[in-house]
Amino acid sequence: MRDLTGKTAFVTGGASGIGLALGKAFAEAGMKVMLADIEMDALDAAVKGLGNSDVRGVVCDVSNPDSVEGAAKTTFDTFGKVHVVCNNAGVAAGGGIDAISLDSWKWVLDVNLMGVLHGIRSFLPHIRAHGEGGHIVNTASMAGMVSGLGFSPYHASKFAVVTMSEGLAVQLQPLGIGVSVLCPGFVRTRIGESARNRPEQYGAPTTLDPASPAAALVAQIAQLIESGLDPAFVAAQVLNAIRENELYIFTHPEMRAEAEQRFTAILAAMDKAAKR
Repeated sequence: MRDLTGKTAFVTGGASGIGLALGKAFAEAGMKVMLADIEMDALDAAVKGLGNSDVRGVVCDVSNPDSVEGAAKTTFDTFGKVHVVCNNAGVAAGGGIDAISLDSWKWVLDVNLMGVLHGIRSFLPHIRAHGEGGHIVNTASMAGMVSGLGFSPYHASKFAVVTMSEGLAVQLQPLGIGVSVLCPGFVRTRIGESARNRPEQYGAPTTLDPASPAAALVAQIAQLIESGLDPAFVAAQVLNAIRENELYIFTHPEMRAEAEQRFTAILAAMDKAAKR
């Protein structure tokens, strides 16, 4: 989709971070934008801050398919046809092997994985029906390419989003609908504060021993996020990928070595199998 002027974009996790930066970039490109987020006050502030009559907001819990369906209907009623859908909302919770929390795993998978599915399910039939083409952007992570954090619901969810996007791209290409999967490294977002929006049904976050390796890892990640990329840079990359119909969006090429290490190990195992 090279010409975005006058088209409509729907963005989850739109009240802050990458989602808000995407909304701003789309609006500046002449698009109508519906920002969706679970935080009402932050959403209202985001919409007001952009100061554009073609930017609206809708409260949406992406883990709930009915909530996503409702947000989609609101978007259709407000703007008519939707062309770009960014399944961007995401959360993070503790992983590792010492305190395996079923509630944390369910929460992360419900938001990061099922939230993407709910967005595709709610908007894809509409995009196919209007026949004007479109583009779906699914936010994964470099955590969907490499497993540097170990045994983690975040990694599991993002690996799943990558393969979902790859499969979706193959099936939608003949229909004139593009797909991109966004795989950033560390970006200045509020992902480290995800617990602020954790519903009661998933229980309380696991309390870490301040002296534990897990706590040290969380602190290290927080520092990397704080010094990470400006979300506006990421949004610009996404805008370019939509226009150029690029499947993979990488923002941190310096992480290539980590990906190569994984792919080299996989190919070596394939070579070993071929010799048996």
